[in-house]
Amino acid sequence: TGVQTCALPIWGFGPAWPHRRVAMSFLFSADYYEVRKNGISPAQNMAAYLGGSAIQTVGDNPVTAYRQLVQQFAKGLDGQAVDPKVAASEANAVFLKSPMSASLSGLWPRLIGVLFKRIPKFGILLGYGVVTGDTSGKPGFAAATAASILSAPFINPVRMIEKQQRAYFKQTGAEKPLMEILRESAAKNFAPLFRGTVPLMGHSMASAILGLVGQPRLQKYVQDSVGATGMLGQSGTNLIASAVVSPIYVVVTNPLSRLEVIMQTSSMQNRGITTGEAIAEMAADMSKFGLAGVFRGQGIGIAKAIVSLTLFHEGRIWLTGKLKARNVANGWVPAKK
Repeated sequence: TGVQTCALPIWGFGPAWPHRRVAMSFLFSADYYEVRKNGISPAQNMAAYLGGSAIQTVGDNPVTAYRQLVQQFAKGLDGQAVDPKVAASEANAVFLKSPMSASLSGLWPRLIGVLFKRIPKFGILLGYGVVTGDTSGKPGFAAATAASILSAPFINPVRMIEKQQRAYFKQTGAEKPLMEILRESAAKNFAPLFRGTVPLMGHSMASAILGLVGQPRLQKYVQDSVGATGMLGQSGTNLIASAVVSPIYVVVTNPLSRLEVIMQTSSMQNRGITTGEAIAEMAADMSKFGLAGVFRGQGIGIAKAIVSLTLFHEGRIWLTGKLKARNVANGWVPAKK
């Protein structure tokens, strides 16, 4: 028939198909889909990161929602700062009144955001090595910095929609409809969707450096030091590494997360709160309630970070292992010279 069959496995989820190289490489070169000597293709590596992110998103959503409410309720409906304990009790009241609705709030935007947020972030994170010639498949700090800055415009609209859905729980007891949020933003040429981009860049950089780069390196160290004794397996060392990294991560990101909440939960029909105004609001909170005013949600933030990091890396490692095993079973891994 004259049809050419691709000799090398592309993507790796099934046998080579006719014209698959042409069909699958319309966005990337065919090399992107070829299995490397480390047992996995760059495309499969990206899929494992996305899969781990989806698992994390579903697992940590209730904690994420609760933390936002604790930070959001720092300011009462009258615009005045509220004692951290009162804010926490108000968040508890919302969850007790509508536990399922509150726990699942913002989940769909976050799951959709796995593509809109994670593809640019992970794409830049993993693609940085391709551009710079690093074939290890393990992103470094330079890649994390590039990913956090360049992916922010893609990530911010999803985070804005997610927070807007939860912004009026105290008044209505329900999520704000997605289409209503989009209509309000469209009325202002979608500019409100980019509120909070500046603090997000700092938040994303800390997340990438500590969570995506630091945690795996720390886990490897723990595995070499403790895992060698046979006392802990991969999941145990993953949990220890996440528990060590999480407090550092939360101390760095909690104020940035608070700035995002201040800027992204105000009404989109009104003028946006600038970064300077958000900092001034947080400074006023600190002058009234001390460090407790700045680090609202710190405890739940540490719990969230441990859950999030552990779920993400467990999911990513499991998927990577499955893909590598399939590649080996099908004889797709090139022989090492």
